[in-house]
Amino acid sequence: MAETVPGVGSRIKHPQFGKGVIIQIRSDAYEISFIDIGVRIINRSFEGLEIIEAVETPSDLATYEKLEKGLIRVLRQFSDVQETVPMGGKWTGGKLLLVPGDKSLKEKEVPVDVFFHKIVMVRDRMRVLEQKINTSALTDEEKVELQQYITRVYGSLTTFNILFKNKEDQFVGEKGA
Repeated sequence: MAETVPGVGSRIKHPQFGKGVIIQIRSDAYEISFIDIGVRIINRSFEGLEIIEAVETPSDLATYEKLEKGLIRVLRQFSDVQETVPMGGKWTGGKLLLVPGDKSLKEKEVPVDVFFHKIVMVRDRMRVLEQKINTSALTDEEKVELQQYITRVYGSLTTFNILFKNKEDQFVGEKGA
């Protein structure tokens, strides 16, 4: 399948699953509806697919992944909806113990998941602030100046990256600065 790239609607034959039709194209796989076994996801690198009838995919066709990424971007920009961000498993059930320097004061214990939730809220609100700045009537120079402050804030928050399960959810500050 290296030479011809089949599009949605192409009929194919799989050595194990039989005949099917491509119903979705992903960046790394085809979603294929097979006659006998239903829908399966097959890697695009799989060389055992035989093209029975190829249908060309229009170059401007929006894939599910593109639509999903666009929708996420719009939701982040125009809503205060917080996505679910998983905390690293090693922190589950953990607690922070804040011990004041003044021995006459009591310690404060905070569950790590509560603390993590607040860190994620800060991150999400910074993203909303960033989007509001980008769509505001400020001059480009003012936008750049405010963006630099936001980048520095993200950099200050990188200390908390150890709490995140997934690297893509972590804070990123200025690269190399």
